[in-house]
Amino acid sequence: MTGRVPAEISTIAEPCVLLKVGEIVLKGGNRHYFERLLLANLRRALRDLGPEVRLWNRNGVILIRLADGHLTGPAAESAMDKVAERVRDVMGIARVCRVVRVPQDAELAVTTAVALAAGRTGSFAVRARRRDKRFPVSSAELAVRIGRQVQQAYGYPVDLKHPDFTLFVEVDHHEVFVYTDGSAGQGGLPVGMSGRALVLMSGGIDSPVAAYRMMRRGLRCDFLHFSGMPLTGPESVYKAYGLMYQLDRFQCDSRLWVVAFGKTQQKLASSGASRLQIVAQRRLMLKTGEALARRLGGSALVTGDSLGQVSSQTLTNLTALDDAVSLPILRPLIGLDKIEIMAEARRIRTLALSELPDQDCCTLLTPRQVETQARIADLRKLEARLDAGDLAEELAGIAQEYRPDHSSTLPS
Repeated sequence: MTGRVPAEISTIAEPCVLLKVGEIVLKGGNRHYFERLLLANLRRALRDLGPEVRLWNRNGVILIRLADGHLTGPAAESAMDKVAERVRDVMGIARVCRVVRVPQDAELAVTTAVALAAGRTGSFAVRARRRDKRFPVSSAELAVRIGRQVQQAYGYPVDLKHPDFTLFVEVDHHEVFVYTDGSAGQGGLPVGMSGRALVLMSGGIDSPVAAYRMMRRGLRCDFLHFSGMPLTGPESVYKAYGLMYQLDRFQCDSRLWVVAFGKTQQKLASSGASRLQIVAQRRLMLKTGEALARRLGGSALVTGDSLGQVSSQTLTNLTALDDAVSLPILRPLIGLDKIEIMAEARRIRTLALSELPDQDCCTLLTPRQVETQARIADLRKLEARLDAGDLAEELAGIAQEYRPDHSSTLPS
């Protein structure tokens, strides 16, 4: 981990985390609201980490420090490493930097930068920035002084275009931050900025990735899973819960709602759904999702549909699904292929869980041939026989809620 306090300046230096925000800096007059929301999300993400921390917002840069009197030395370093790891998953953060904070003094800034360069290999560059224009040394002069002393101390070659590592020095109004490199954050927008939506979580590969993408655009997501119970075991519920738990690190305070859908699927099959079975049950899932979303204050539904990926996801069938509800259906994966979706699932660490075997309710009572060109009129006639609107309200009413804090007991 970069940004550790060198021993020679440990008495006057402090380990911190510096965050660079993403696109919210472009939000004009609403920017302050978005920054307050981002700070609230950061506090929520850090609330159970252990040591108390303080956050400061400084015009596009957020500083995280340990509270006064809390931890010193290696314990402080370890605590700030954990903070940096946790905030990498907070939406709206473009870059996470473990920094050394020292008093605003040019010689001290140079000494700290030289110490941080110890033990590195290859070429280097220095990037200095002076936010406080009253600081007596210009950014260019500070970079030259640091570069010269690093070369004298270690003999590293300078490469300003493609360095193997970079020393960053940022002069703020009361202190100087020194660090090497940094790591990418999630980017995007703070969760909650774009409202609330309900994700239809199948337990497969696609829907968790769809949820992640919408969180990254500022949507707070609740999750709805349809299990095949009582015709199947609870395995799919465990998967959905695990996926919700994994995705919770991107937004905190997630909620999973589970509907036992097996008997309803039997009703659809006995009503003569035949080739329309898959599309009809997906329409009923969407209707149930809409009923639940309205109770939760959600203004959209999210699915993992990808155009043409399976027979139920033809353009005609997707149009028939849109007809089932009045809420908008967001499909962030619509133009991606399976390889692209799997790559993103691997990156956000949901792929291994999604690939675990279970009996998905969508595979129950599947007809030999699935309708690829479903007619909306035929689907509406089928739903009229079942009173689909009332049935959806009933299913939404019996949905069981689970949270990632283990306050609820999973079915056995």
